[in-house]
Amino acid sequence: MEHKTFIEEADDYQRIEKAIRFMETHFKSQPTLEQMAASVNLSKFHFNRLFKKWAGVTPTQFMQFLTLEYTKRKLSESANLLDTSLDAGLSGPGRLHDLFINFEAMTPGEYKRMGAGLEIRYGFCDTPFGKCLVASTPRGICHLGFVQDTDRSEALHQLTDNWPLARFMEDEKPSAEIIKRIFGIQSSDSGGPFHLHVKGTNFQISVWKALLSIPEGTVASYQDIAVLMGRPTAFRAVANAIAINPVGYLIPCHRVIAKSGSIHRYRWGASRKKAILGYEAAKCSLG
Repeated sequence: MEHKTFIEEADDYQRIEKAIRFMETHFKSQPTLEQMAASVNLSKFHFNRLFKKWAGVTPTQFMQFLTLEYTKRKLSESANLLDTSLDAGLSGPGRLHDLFINFEAMTPGEYKRMGAGLEIRYGFCDTPFGKCLVASTPRGICHLGFVQDTDRSEALHQLTDNWPLARFMEDEKPSAEIIKRIFGIQSSDSGGPFHLHVKGTNFQISVWKALLSIPEGTVASYQDIAVLMGRPTAFRAVANAIAINPVGYLIPCHRVIAKSGSIHRYRWGASRKKAILGYEAAKCSLG
């Protein structure tokens, strides 16, 4: 997949997210395809074609993946998958994602230095879910966050605030290569594993690692993750750790939803979370 395609997909995504927001606001009236298309100033034909080009399915099919009935069913199904991972010591089929993620945490000494002496290269890149900011140290990817409402300064602040004493250098080329690998290759073993270099407490690191057990196309609740970690009463602490996940998409915090089946609370916007979940569900449904 070429970078040009990412630019086109990012442009398409802006309209798709706007349409999802319209659907959220008017879900009780069950908007028609014509009304969804009008919300983004497109004809029904062009909107349907744009959506299918981006997601692989029609808007109507896509929205079925976001209904409460569907998410509740997926939560029930995922409980069995997570149980399998738990029985296998977090190394069962539910952890396929982890086979191509090498996860390295900062040492306590590095944590205290708050990035002093560390060089971090970053760049803004296009993805199928809009523009993102990706950053890496010599040891791996340390940040991936999406840009909301074209506010690059806020996206950059989320990065620099986490590594206040590091030296930052904007360098688009390596950042674009990272994004090309994340969103462009179909085989998880192509090009070797992704290396992550993250900063967090021991508990936060444990939560982020647990998220790797949620397969693409499925969801889990905050309580499910707490149980998976052997801390069934710590679901609020789990939710707090998920909320500050520094590496979006690769550490799939978007796959964690409320026990009720509701999709909300995402660091980069609830509409984007719904878009990613629907995109993944569509991809899995198409085989």
